[in-house]
Amino acid sequence: MEIRQLKYFLEVARLKNFTKAAESLRIAQPAISVAVKKLEEELDLVLFNRQDKRVSLTAEGEIFLPHARRILDDLHGAELEMAELKGLSRGEVRIGITPMISAYFFPDIIRDFKRAYPQLSISVLGEGAGRIQKMIGQGELDMGVVAGGGSAAFPDALEVRRFLREEIVVCVPLDHPFAGRSSVTLAEFIREPLVFYKEGYYIREFFLEAIKESGSTPDIVFETNLFSLVKSLVRNGTGISIFLKMVVAGDEDLAAVPFDPPLSLDLLIAWKKDTYLSLANRAFVDFLLKHAPWERSGSSPRG
Repeated sequence: MEIRQLKYFLEVARLKNFTKAAESLRIAQPAISVAVKKLEEELDLVLFNRQDKRVSLTAEGEIFLPHARRILDDLHGAELEMAELKGLSRGEVRIGITPMISAYFFPDIIRDFKRAYPQLSISVLGEGAGRIQKMIGQGELDMGVVAGGGSAAFPDALEVRRFLREEIVVCVPLDHPFAGRSSVTLAEFIREPLVFYKEGYYIREFFLEAIKESGSTPDIVFETNLFSLVKSLVRNGTGISIFLKMVVAGDEDLAAVPFDPPLSLDLLIAWKKDTYLSLANRAFVDFLLKHAPWERSGSSPRG
């Protein structure tokens, strides 16, 4: 069994297509087919169902999948640790950040981190919290920002540290009846036409969970994964929405109104448990926790 075979197997499993996997790995399609076939022969098992152009894992392939991931994760960790023992002065942080906070909280963090560690590079991917969580588990990201509310539970496979608690507010145009209010109840909010976020964005799941006990169905008139579009549609009167308070704090043409009782969301930095976290990634985690408002408030950042 070769490392190359495991890499090819994982890429085919991820993309469910030999041709796309070959394109992703920048190799010839026959090469990836031969390597996977040889792996199957060595294991004396069929790992993929190949029907027409559709590819899916067999039951044996599903069982082999986490073993292959773990082997490559361990190899990557060993390579990083050995490089650092040799005095490596360069490194990369691959982090996933949810779009809503990437433009409002992280620019200053990234700037200050780069000033403190100019030899390190940062690669940022913008995705919803659910997708980020999945990519960490699959080794596509070293770390990522995930969200939770109150006692939210996370998979045992993730290590998490809280770094920020932010209030969720109602966002309305200045001429809306809610604009002059000191607070709005959930019941009042869901009776309004809502511009909302698509599935996969934790603020949506968190809010729907909060109103579940009421038995009411929100009047969602439009869904998008672009928070800037949500703002524009609120401005033009299509509907109202919710945001983290930091996201609308500087918008003079929008009003941010608290909920009664207040709603807040915890933001956490997460990485795969029992996986070697490189010096570059550990430096970023330590820097984030040290400079985050949660830490300055005196609250514990630990998950």
